[in-house]
Amino acid sequence: MNGNLLLLGIEGPELSDTERKRFERLQPAGYILFSRNIVSPEQTRELTDSLRSLHTLDPIIAIDQEGGRVTRTKEIAPVVPSANDLAAQGNPVNIANAGAYTADLLRLLGFNLNFAPVLDLDHHVGASNALRGRCWGRDPQRVIDHAGMWNRWMRKRSLRSCAKHFPACGRAKVDPHHDLPSSNATIKDLLAEDIIPYTALMPELDAIMVGHVSFPAIDPELPASLSPKIINGFLRGQLGFDRHLVLTDDLDMGAIADRFPDNSDVPAAIHAGNDLAMICHRMERADEAAHLISELPGNVAADAEKRVEKFRKKLHAPLVWDEDKWSKTCEKIAELAAEVPATGDEAVANSPVADY
Repeated sequence: MNGNLLLLGIEGPELSDTERKRFERLQPAGYILFSRNIVSPEQTRELTDSLRSLHTLDPIIAIDQEGGRVTRTKEIAPVVPSANDLAAQGNPVNIANAGAYTADLLRLLGFNLNFAPVLDLDHHVGASNALRGRCWGRDPQRVIDHAGMWNRWMRKRSLRSCAKHFPACGRAKVDPHHDLPSSNATIKDLLAEDIIPYTALMPELDAIMVGHVSFPAIDPELPASLSPKIINGFLRGQLGFDRHLVLTDDLDMGAIADRFPDNSDVPAAIHAGNDLAMICHRMERADEAAHLISELPGNVAADAEKRVEKFRKKLHAPLVWDEDKWSKTCEKIAELAAEVPATGDEAVANSPVADY
């Protein structure tokens, strides 16, 4: 079985016997934690240490920690200001500190990869497309400046980053957690605006997450996250992201799960050029997903496995747990939050992404 091309969610704040056996058997490339897994700093660190103990090569231990409403640690620590609020203020020192403090907090908890920054251009301000308050702006150069600063300082503190949601989830008008968005944008349209932050920040990005948006002018059959034309053809071939780790957004989101109920989304994702297929909520399908990946042509899985192994070798070890450093990091985040005015743009942003 090719469990090493899966990134899996966990049911609760500690590993069940069933999960432990599944993970030992499948040896997934890594894990993603959500709010349901986080009860206290000490418990979270114990959980990430437990996951790490199941592997000889450190697994990816990831989280969505963008700041603002997409903050999985909001019950145990102060919240770093959102991209929208930081960009509105435009203070580069505060943006740099936001990235640095995010890394410090997460590394103390045992994480080694953050699914951020968001590089989507905010095409539809106020739309219910899951991105409310999460974007750095509409102008590509502004996104490069602000997201680049945040990303740079997070990586300076030894936390790996993942830009999202390639190629342009900002063009979506509906929430992919519920349904599959569609955009009539062409490759020419994307190159003119949406792709600019990716190519400009290319040397400073560790991984790329592909979003669940349909671009029928580019691929009339498959959404971006499952499209060989968009991933192997455009992202890797045309743009040159052939050495980056590439992974899907959560395949359990309504945009995909409702259309691929037979697990065919997983092998399709790897065949399209993703290195990892992410299953966040229906983890019981992991065994079958791994089996389906094993039936892919050998060179497809082999190329992905090489990139995943290379990426895992570059992950940084967690910081030694230190309660005093945890408290000081929380104090710094609280002070930063007090300096950045809230725009209120997140107040009516109804999307499951904030509740996971």
